[in-house]
Parts: sequence; C-alpha cells; structure tokens
Amino acid sequence: MALSHRLEMRQGQSLVMTPQLLQAIKLLQLSSLDLAAYVEAELERNPLLERAEAESGESPAVADGEGPGEAAEAADSDWTSGTGDEPADGSSGDGSGGDPASAEAFAGESPAGEWSGESATPDRADIEARFGADLGEVFPDEAATAQRGPSQEAGEGLGLVQGSLPSIGSGGQDGEGSNLEAYVAAPLSLHDHLITQLGLATREPAERLIGREIVDGIDDAGYLVLDLAELAQRLGVALARLEEVLALVQRLEPTGVGARTLAECLSLQLAERDRLDPVMRIFLTRLDLVARRDVAALARLCGVDSEDIFDMIAELRALNPKPGLAYGGGVVQSVVADVLVRPHADGSWNVELNPAALPRVLVNQDYHARVTASRLKDGDKAYIAECLQNANWLTRSLEQRARTVLKVASEIVRQQDGFLALGVEHLRPLNLKTIADAISMHESTVSRVTSNKYIATSRGMFEMKYFFSSAIQSADGGQALSAQAVRFKIKQLIEGEDPSVVLSDDTIVQRLRDGGVDIARRTVAKYRESMGIFSSLERRRLKAVQMFA
Repeated sequence: MALSHRLEMRQGQSLVMTPQLLQAIKLLQLSSLDLAAYVEAELERNPLLERAEAESGESPAVADGEGPGEAAEAADSDWTSGTGDEPADGSSGDGSGGDPASAEAFAGESPAGEWSGESATPDRADIEARFGADLGEVFPDEAATAQRGPSQEAGEGLGLVQGSLPSIGSGGQDGEGSNLEAYVAAPLSLHDHLITQLGLATREPAERLIGREIVDGIDDAGYLVLDLAELAQRLGVALARLEEVLALVQRLEPTGVGARTLAECLSLQLAERDRLDPVMRIFLTRLDLVARRDVAALARLCGVDSEDIFDMIAELRALNPKPGLAYGGGVVQSVVADVLVRPHADGSWNVELNPAALPRVLVNQDYHARVTASRLKDGDKAYIAECLQNANWLTRSLEQRARTVLKVASEIVRQQDGFLALGVEHLRPLNLKTIADAISMHESTVSRVTSNKYIATSRGMFEMKYFFSSAIQSADGGQALSAQAVRFKIKQLIEGEDPSVVLSDDTIVQRLRDGGVDIARRTVAKYRESMGIFSSLERRRLKAVQMFA
C-alpha cells in the first residue's frame, strides 16, 4: 500500500467550550453576593454597561444615552446652577419662587437696602460714620472675610458652612450621596483591644515588640496558635524571655486570652477567681473524663466524693472556653434569598425571584452609536466592538440565569409542597435527576443552579440543597421518607425522652420501625452524630449532672 498526501474536507459537529460559555457556566453557580461583585467589576471595566435606572437612580443624562463623561459634566452643571436639588414645587429653597422676578423681589426686600440707597451692600466706613462706632471691636477683620470669598459668606448666611456638617442627599461632595455607614463606629476587635492594653502594661520597647508578635498569633477565639520556639528563633531571643512576655499577655483582658490549650484557658480564669487549688489542677488534667461525665473516675482521680465533683463541673460550666469571641471579628454578611415563595389563598404557591438579588444592567446603545460615528483608530474600534459584545453577552447571561433559577425553584416547590404546607415530616426524597427530567435539563445544570442559592418560605430560609435528600424505605411498604424527615423524628424522640429512661440507639430503631420506618442502628447512630447528639450513656451522665445542679 503506497503512502501519499492528499487534501480532504470533512464536515462534523462538536461542542466547543468557548471562553464565554465557560463564563456563563461560572455565572450560573455564583451566589447572589458573588454575582453582584462580578457585575460591579464589569460595570467598572465596560463603558457601555450601566445599571438599570430603577436600581441605581442614575441621572437622566445617562438614561438618555450620554456617555459617562458627558453625564458627569451634566451633573456638575446642574449642581453649579442650582437645578439639581430644587424642590418639586419649583421653589429654589430660599423663598424666591424659582424665577428671576421673584429672586429680584426677594433681594430687594433685604434689610441691606436700608443702609444705603446706592448699594445693597453697605460699606464699613458708612456704617461706622452713621453710628459713630468702631466695628473692629464687634465684627471680625475684613481681611479674614475677604479670604473666605463671597460664596462661603453666602453659604454661612444660609447655615451651610462648608466642612461643618456632612453632606446630605444627592448634593454631597463629588456628586455622591452621603454614606451613613462611614459614621458608624467599627466594632472593637480582639487584636486592637490587646494591643491597646499591651501599650499600657509595659513601657519596654523589647517587651512591646515581643508582645505584638504574640498578639498577632492569637486567633479570634483567644488562643495562641503559633509555636513559641519558632518565634524565639525568628526574633533571636531566649525562650524563657518569650514565656515571660506571654505571661504578661495572659494577664490582659479578657481573662483566659493567650492560652495554648483549653485547660490553660480555664486555669487562667479559675486563678483570677482564686479557685485554682491542687484538686482543681488535677481535675483540669482530665477534661476528657469531664466531657464523658465520668463522675466516678474523676472522684477517684481527685480523691474527693461525687458531690465535690458535681460542684467543680458547675464551676467549669460558668467559665468561658472561648473568651476572644466576646469581641468583634470579621464583618458578618447576611444571606440574601434568591427566590421568594408565598402561599396563595387557594393553597397554591407563588414563586418569584427576589429583585434585591438580581443585578440589572443595560447596554447603552446610544453611547455606542455616538462613539462609533466618530473617527476612531483600529485599536479603539476593536476595543469598542469587544465591549459591546461582552455587554450583550452579560445581559443575555443574566436573563438566562434568572429564568433557569426560577424554573428549578418552581419545580422544587412543586415537588416539596407537602413540606411547605405541613412541615419537615412531609419532606419527600428528592434527587437532581428528578428535577432535571421534569424541566428537561441536565443534572449538572441543576446542580450548579442549586449551589449557593436560597429560598425564603413561610417556614424560614433554606438552601436549595436542603430539599434534596436520600430515601429511607418504609417498613410496611408504603411511601419512602426522606433522610431529613427521619433525622427530625430521631431528634423528636430524644428530646421527648424521660430523664430516668434514656433511649438507646436500638430502642430508637425499634420505635421508628413501629412508626413505619425501616432503618438500621448504624444509620441512627450516624444521623444522631451528625446532629451533635450524644450517645445514650453520655446523655444519661449529662442528665444526672443537670438534675444534681
């Protein structure tokens, strides 16, 4: 068989993951906060994008198609001419009525006309000659008044002294509104609180330097997380010197800060209360027995009776195991619901998107037409064309994302209407394939839509992933239950148990089977541990301690 070269043309179809398609997929799985940040970055980068007028309250110049530069000039001209902040009734705010005739009439009624018939503004020499007095003893020097300028004098006459009050409304500096959050005091962090106390606790520069390094290694809970040996090697000081400074830091407020272990944190707080006796020191060495409520083993270890052990446990419960959490940490961002579900009077559900979670942007076609109508270089034309393409893609992607989220949320509400009406016991088993088949989408698309999305219902706010759970078969062959519903049943059984008769996992399995739920004991143990519920032995010891207390 001879080898030869030849040219062929073939036609085929293939799915190509273009950069825009990859960005659209990424856009679909973003949360509302991440989406808002992404859109904000695009608005800063793309001059053809602008916020919808209903959301941002842009000036009419932007809405009419002017560019950002022209809109800024129009806003500046409105502010300087006084038309931007006029009242709705046409008045100018100073009682002149807004028209020139009224302004002249208002100026003519000024008391300044009584001083001189030639000029509305009296001269200082005329005033002194008329009254025979030296105004220098009463009024400030004219030189200082002249330096301020007539515009500032007019502002003082209306009580608008520049710099005396923050700008209010839309007439603030640079045309921006006043940000009330700028005047709210930031919460005091643990780090700043310790640094302030450290500056008062010692005056030695070396101790302050070492103390700052130690404070930097304290986490939000108040525990020291760095290795003192590594810090000593890095600073070139002896380990004993670091221990001395650490003892100084541990004397700061809140008590217990700077501890390396839970036992050390509790011992610092007990020492301040003068309760760190030898028995308590032994007691703190076996906190594992305290966690298991093994009163008998603790009594043998400490050499005291059970009553004393109960008293010591009560003292530990009055302490704070994480003293640093009393001070402000990072900014807590609240969750914004993507979908709102409201009940109708006929029993149906109204599913709608939350407008607060939808960033709305527009493509300024008029501004694009103005720019392209002028003479541009080849590079500028390519840049404008790319901006227009990206702007059109972003608006279409946001619209497609909103439709997809609404479609998936509507199907979830339809599948879980029993939960919305009757509670968690009626939560049905649900998986991604069921939703994907119902709305003719791929499972991966449904998975991306339900990630980092929240639904606000009459029963609270839930993540979309909450409505998907595995199925637990019924013992009598009836309808299967969801894993969330079974967890709720287990929690109900444990919360309603008699303190004298604590339910074991085998007993819970038997009661669930009597109620029609076929479940294994290891599954009950797994669900119980996932909910943070102790075993029957630990719950029995805990109830005994609570009963004694």
